Amino acid sequence: MSLGSPEKYWWDEPLDKDEKTWVTVAIVWAIFLTLYMPYKHFTGKQNPSQEYTKVSGDKFDAAVDKFIAQYKVGEEKGLAVVAPPPNSDIFIRGQQFKWDPILKLKKGVQYKLHLSSIDMNHGFSVQPVNFTIQVVPGYDNVLNITPTTSGVFTIICNEYCGLGHHTMVGRMYVD
Repeated sequence: MSLGSPEKYWWDEPLDKDEKTWVTVAIVWAIFLTLYMPYKHFTGKQNPSQEYTKVSGDKFDAAVDKFIAQYKVGEEKGLAVVAPPPNSDIFIRGQQFKWDPILKLKKGVQYKLHLSSIDMNHGFSVQPVNFTIQVVPGYDNVLNITPTTSGVFTIICNEYCGLGHHTMVGRMYVD
């Protein structure tokens, strides 16, 4: 059996009780979400505090190299391991196919993390806490971070960056 065509001018018919109920629920829900999203944006803790500044790849490279030379405490798999003092600026450089250097941080201490890429877009993702931010060449992403959990954290790239993308893994130790 086929469906019949609706009556001419069907939109002029008054709403039935069930239709009025669902239209009211939809409008109330839409108003609630419209107000709730900005509220959570300002009061929620899901948004990292960050700032962006333009920076050349050479300048950021030099800042990372200086940071490594100043605070290097060892080496792991050919990458420098650095242990910066509390409340300092810390730097991580993204490039095909590594995050450099490996950080040793203190639990409960605030740091100012500088992230940039020197070659292409990368996705900076700290696992298992699932913190993710986009790292773009030419921009220094500055985040205020305070590690709250001790352990070894893996940093992966979640933005495809070439054939060696799956090997782009870094480390962060929190004592």
